[in-house]
Amino acid sequence: MSDLVSDVLGQKSEESFSSSEIKIVTVGFGGAGCNIVNRLVKSGVKGTEFIAVNTDAQHFKIIDDRIKKVLIGRTITKGLGAGGDPKIGTKAAEVDRQLLEDVFSGAQLVFLCAGMGGGTGTGAAPVAAQIAREQGAIVISMVTYPFDLERVRKVKAEEGIQEMRKFCNSVIILDNNRLVKLVPNLPMNDAFALADEVVAKAIGGLVWTITQPSLINIDFADVRSIMANGDVGFISVGIGKGNDKVNVASEAVLKNKLLDVDYEGASGALIHISGGASLTIGDAIKAGEIITERMDPKANIKWGARIIPGYDEQLEIVAIVTGIKGSSIVGRMEEKQKQTYGDLETI
Repeated sequence: MSDLVSDVLGQKSEESFSSSEIKIVTVGFGGAGCNIVNRLVKSGVKGTEFIAVNTDAQHFKIIDDRIKKVLIGRTITKGLGAGGDPKIGTKAAEVDRQLLEDVFSGAQLVFLCAGMGGGTGTGAAPVAAQIAREQGAIVISMVTYPFDLERVRKVKAEEGIQEMRKFCNSVIILDNNRLVKLVPNLPMNDAFALADEVVAKAIGGLVWTITQPSLINIDFADVRSIMANGDVGFISVGIGKGNDKVNVASEAVLKNKLLDVDYEGASGALIHISGGASLTIGDAIKAGEIITERMDPKANIKWGARIIPGYDEQLEIVAIVTGIKGSSIVGRMEEKQKQTYGDLETI
C-alpha cells in the first residue's frame, strides 16, 4: 500500500488540539489581500476568523461586514493608503504593532493573504508574519506575484517575498503570469476572481478538514509537520468529471499550477480531495499517487477527503506543494539575496 495511506509521514507534535480548540485566523493585507478574504467569506468558508488590514480606509467600504476591519498607520497615511510604497506599509504596521498583536492573539494557525509589489501588502505583511510567529502560530502566507510588464512592482514583490520567507513557515505564491497563460481570454476581473477562488478553495478545504469530520481528515499536527519548514510553494487545482474523473482531475493539478515550477524533488504536500457520494478511498489514493509521483521519495505528504452533496460524478483536487526547486521567481530572489543580504537563514 502507498505511503499516502499512512497517518502522517513526519513526526507528530507532542502538543495536540481538538478541532474545537484550534484558533485559525485568516488575514488579508492591502487591497489584494482584503479582496481575497472578502471572497473567502462570500464563498462560505467556515472555521476561521476573517480580518482585513489596510492603510486605505476607503477600501473597507467594499469589504463584507462579517469581516473584522483593522486600519493601520492612521497617523502616517491619514487613512489614504500607502501609495504603493512598501516602506510606508512597514511603518504603518510597526506604529500599530499592538493592533496586530491583538489580531493574532491565541492563534495556532494563521493564513496571511497579500499582493506583492504594492505598498501595504508588501510592507506590512512581513511585520505581521513576524508578530504571529513570535506568538507561536504556524504562519502560511498566500501571495500574488505581479505581471512581467509591471517591472517596478516585480522588484518590490521579490523583496517582499524574501522578507516573508524570513518569518513565514511557508510562502505560497500565485504568479499572475501563469494565470494569463491558463486563462488568457478571460476578462481581467474574472481572471483575478479565479486566482482568489483558488486561494479560497485551498484555505477553505484545509480549514474544513482540520475543524470538521471528513472522509479523511487533515489535522493541525499534519499541517504543522508539513508547513513548518515548507519555505516556497504553490497551489494548484484540478477538476474531473465522469468515469475518468480521477485521471482528469489529477492531470489538471499537474498542468494548472499557478507557479512555473517542476514538482520534481518537492519536499511536502497537502492534498485535499472533494467528491460526491461515489467517491471511494481507492479514487482518493490513486489521485494522490499520480500527483506525488515525481516528488522527493522522502516528501512529507498528507491528504484529506470529504464528501460534498451535489458533486455527483465530479472530483475536485486542491494541492499545496512546498519545498519546490527551480522556480524562476525563487532563483532571482536567491541570486539577489547573495548580492544584497548574504545567505538567508529560513526560519
